[in-house]
Amino acid sequence: MSRSLTLGHYLPGSSLVHKLNPRIKVPALIIFLIILFMIKTYAGLLTMLVVALFLFYSAKVPFRYLIKGLRPILYISFFAMIIFFLFTKGGVVLFRLGPLTIESDGVTEGIFVIIRLVTLVLFSLLLTLTTTPLSLTYGLGYFLRPFSRIGLPTEEVVMIMAIALRFIPTLLEESQRLMRAQVSRGADFESGSIFRKTKNMIPLIVPLFISAFRRADELALAMESRGYRIGAKRSRLNDEPIGFSDLIILFALCLVLGLVIVVKI
Repeated sequence: MSRSLTLGHYLPGSSLVHKLNPRIKVPALIIFLIILFMIKTYAGLLTMLVVALFLFYSAKVPFRYLIKGLRPILYISFFAMIIFFLFTKGGVVLFRLGPLTIESDGVTEGIFVIIRLVTLVLFSLLLTLTTTPLSLTYGLGYFLRPFSRIGLPTEEVVMIMAIALRFIPTLLEESQRLMRAQVSRGADFESGSIFRKTKNMIPLIVPLFISAFRRADELALAMESRGYRIGAKRSRLNDEPIGFSDLIILFALCLVLGLVIVVKI
């Protein structure tokens, strides 16, 4: 389980994507996603997919991480494909089975949506794989800071996000350890229907929750012993300044967004 998910994992590197300031990465991802959803043609969508793959290559992210990141959306893509293929009508009839037909417009739109979903996941995955959880939460907290004027506890929100990103891999590893222990005692998590598999997972829930609460209690004690106080103003040991290259990249993305809006690719 933990080996099949990449959320919360960071791969160290020295590429331009790694060095990009987290305060630029967050708006850059948002601009990428806006462009992705504004594109209406296959040419534009495939261009975005190629850009995502090129960024993965330039960041030297192993191909297996790309596959692991896409694995959780396989079922979503499969169901989306079925819905579009069967219920979107128009164009040439490609297949007929009684009252059910698969027509060319449904196939075209279904494949288009799946490519868009894959590209969206790749861009999001690239952000988490090339940014440490602490830097990522710092970048998100920078944009949440104005909301503190209306009473939003931004420092606490950022701390919660940092803890969540840090402990997601830990809890996944813990669940994997518990699953191996259950298998050694004769439990079967592989065979049977999906309902049986779900039922077999129930014995893992209680020990996993106990472990999570124990870790949370230990973390709270550690934070208190180090002087953590809710509402206190905090600083950053190594503040990452926004460089000229960061601004150039953000400006270039804004130009691309403007081009997409005007040309309507």
